[in-house]
Amino acid sequence: MTEQKDRELYYWLCLVREFESRISALDKQGKLSGGVYSGKGQEAVTVGFCHALRKDDWIFPLHRDLGAFLVKGSDPKRLMAQIFGRRDGFSKGKDSYLHGGDMGNGIFGATSMLGATLPVAAGMAFKFKARGEDSVAVAFFGEGASSRGDVHEAMNFAGVHRLPVVFVCENNFYAYSTPNNLQFAADSLAERARGYGFKGEIVNGNDLHSVLDSARKAIARARKGEGPTLVECKTYRYHGHSEHDRAEYREQEEVITWESRDPVMLWEVYLGMKKHDVEAIRTETAEKVRRVVEEAVAFAEASPPPEGPEAMDDLYAMPIDTEVP
Repeated sequence: MTEQKDRELYYWLCLVREFESRISALDKQGKLSGGVYSGKGQEAVTVGFCHALRKDDWIFPLHRDLGAFLVKGSDPKRLMAQIFGRRDGFSKGKDSYLHGGDMGNGIFGATSMLGATLPVAAGMAFKFKARGEDSVAVAFFGEGASSRGDVHEAMNFAGVHRLPVVFVCENNFYAYSTPNNLQFAADSLAERARGYGFKGEIVNGNDLHSVLDSARKAIARARKGEGPTLVECKTYRYHGHSEHDRAEYREQEEVITWESRDPVMLWEVYLGMKKHDVEAIRTETAEKVRRVVEEAVAFAEASPPPEGPEAMDDLYAMPIDTEVP
């Protein structure tokens, strides 16, 4: 990997981390409306998978996948405006960040029923196959969402029709406060792929190299018509389920152990092993991402809130026949 690519990936990891940290701070200041679900600690998963995608590929992120928006091409300013619930956000202030999508960049908005977008991802992949397009759909979900029936239905349908879709499980070991041993009896979620007739694999979700390698192979298989892949990324969220969750169900030693496997720190170790000037890169990148986030916050704060009558806009598609009222 070239030094330019090394630096680019480090930039994305740091930008996502800084965005997450700033949003947590803004939430504590009472400047945001709606829930905040930090993905701090899980950056390698979204950076690794979305970095390998093309403009015409589609992703289906969840509430903890802010990084997916940034790496897939969303404007940081509009993303922040979406989080603030302002008119310049993707949905003009109607939805929280959780439900906002960015259709121009191939990002489908999620629902509160986590995992419910997987059938939509399978449908998108079915469209790609039916039209002979070589685009790919990537659907993110958590180990808790894997217990939902529509997740099973999406994977079964995708397996039967060998669809160009990659199912990415962000297994952070807790579905809110429910640990894995109370969520499923299998040793891993990746084992389920065999029952659907396609490949499943487990990846260290904190190691960006491992995620990049798995993403590249899974996306290539899908693009060549070889069917879906289920990738289970073992990772960890540093914060609770949401900013109001103190996560007292976790032992402090467990949190510290996972923080010692931090994806940003691991990439810095890699940069150092390649004889790059890590301190200089860290300083330069920190200033760059700080500037991007500061500009995004300023843009969001300056963006006006939506007006009441606007709540009824964009509820239905515009009629093709302009003569029809």
